[in-house]
Amino acid sequence: MTIQLKNFSTKPPADFNKKKIKKEIKLMQARLLELQYVMRAQEKHSLLVVLQGMDASGKDGAVKNIFKSISASDVKVKSWKAPSKEELAHDFLWRIHQHTPAKGMIQVFNRSHYEDVLITRVHAWCDDKTAAKRIEAINNFEKLLTDSNTHVLKFYLHLSKEEQEVRLTERKTNPLKMWKHNDGDWEERKQWDSYMKYYETVINQTAACPWHIIPTDENRYKEYLILKTIITKLETLDLELPNLEL
Repeated sequence: MTIQLKNFSTKPPADFNKKKIKKEIKLMQARLLELQYVMRAQEKHSLLVVLQGMDASGKDGAVKNIFKSISASDVKVKSWKAPSKEELAHDFLWRIHQHTPAKGMIQVFNRSHYEDVLITRVHAWCDDKTAAKRIEAINNFEKLLTDSNTHVLKFYLHLSKEEQEVRLTERKTNPLKMWKHNDGDWEERKQWDSYMKYYETVINQTAACPWHIIPTDENRYKEYLILKTIITKLETLDLELPNLEL
């Protein structure tokens, strides 16, 4: 089935209860800590969490609130920016592979290798033929990770255009958030329809390792769904504490 983002709501369900969800998030944060502890001790599995979404979709906030219970030594976060001169001298996945998680670890990508088939296509820095080759490489890359017991969870943070405007405007008016303001975010917003087109292409063409489309207009609901997905995945693994060999 071909996914069309317009068919997915960006809002929580009508019966959403923010107070109740906050309590559930706290319980899930504690459960995630338990599972991560065993995974770290066992050193058999690792987890790669990929967060993609438009500007102001709350990627930074998701990282902060979802993984706050875990020690900084057990979870690593990489925020991807434009590639450096050195990185451009290699294949596009060279810089990515260096940051995949070691056994027992959680690695979070704030943006990811998908930027090389998203913003590059929106701005025509990458033609369709090159993009197709990159998508094939991404599929092979993710299969390699999965075959090596690195479990890849990919989240598209599905934000409405209207809510994005509210959040970007707040960055210009709220002193606590002004540090986040970037004129470039407003320029990228002008390409909204193009971004949606290429996000749909990416989501459909890299579905062997499936995407989770997360309603993002309400931040606590977004974090609840991501946490629930991560915990559900970890609970399917054969996690157990190693015994002391005497």
